[in-house]
Amino acid sequence: MPSPAPDPAVEPTSGADVTQVTGERVFSTAVRTALGALAAPAADPRATDVFLAPDGTVWSDRGAGAERVPGVRLEPAAARELAVGLINAGGRHVDEATPCTDVRLGEGMRVHVALPPISWAGTAVSVRLPRVQRVTLSASGVDDATIVALSEALLERRTVLFTGATGSGKTTLLAAWLSEADPADRIVIIEDVAEAPLAHPHVVALECRQPNMEGAGGVDLAQLVREALRMRPDRLVVGECRGAEIREFLAALNTGHRGGAGTLHANSLADVAARLEAVGMIAGLSPEALARQALSGIDLVVHLERDRDGSRRASLGRFSLDARERLAVVAVP
Repeated sequence: MPSPAPDPAVEPTSGADVTQVTGERVFSTAVRTALGALAAPAADPRATDVFLAPDGTVWSDRGAGAERVPGVRLEPAAARELAVGLINAGGRHVDEATPCTDVRLGEGMRVHVALPPISWAGTAVSVRLPRVQRVTLSASGVDDATIVALSEALLERRTVLFTGATGSGKTTLLAAWLSEADPADRIVIIEDVAEAPLAHPHVVALECRQPNMEGAGGVDLAQLVREALRMRPDRLVVGECRGAEIREFLAALNTGHRGGAGTLHANSLADVAARLEAVGMIAGLSPEALARQALSGIDLVVHLERDRDGSRRASLGRFSLDARERLAVVAVP
């Protein structure tokens, strides 16, 4: 199924890859062409995610869960062509040797592709869309107590760990929080695939690099954290803590780099300590060593949950040590 031709009536007037016109998402010719059959649902300002399922159907989440887009179904060859084109448009590659890949398009659009045989039923594409309008801390949808706690953390240069499940709003809230930092602060943010929409005048954004076809040239999060420390960051941010980078990040937090942030996947506030401990083990940190570094390096935990109606709830916590000298989280009223 060929990709739909770009509609000249909605072409952006600037060179940006994603712009806002009358409240809708408008894409550049290159991005719109790469999106193909996904372009129309992705342009809906209410959409947070658009999916191409392995059976060729297209789905969109507009705040109330994924719903099928009627009248659209791609044949297997067309689905694979669309997936490969999206990854190529972001400067990476996906093929049988590398069947799963993430890529960034424009300002904050994140695309993940899984090809057969990994996605054995057919090509799967997941597109995470940036908000049409930037979210401020006051308009983030969290309760007043969380806003007050985050505002105080910003002024007092406390380090914050944002946690929650996929799609709970961790990155959005992190970006809203950091966007209100002092304009004189130099923010260095490190992500696997760049997507945090910071509205701040001094941001250095670093993104991991995929190895080339020969397996060389890759740059991972842990290396980028080490590079970031040479850039004199006032606020160091790790977009997602999930592996060896947690060792470098916690070491930085314990050597004077305060006021930064990170995100971590966790199902509940009570699960954060165990989840962080598991990530620390990947990085070679014993539970005891991780507990002491996290306790002294991270001042506030903000856990987010998303309800089926799209609303979000936040709960606050801080790290402590349990009777076994292991990491625990205490809820903050």
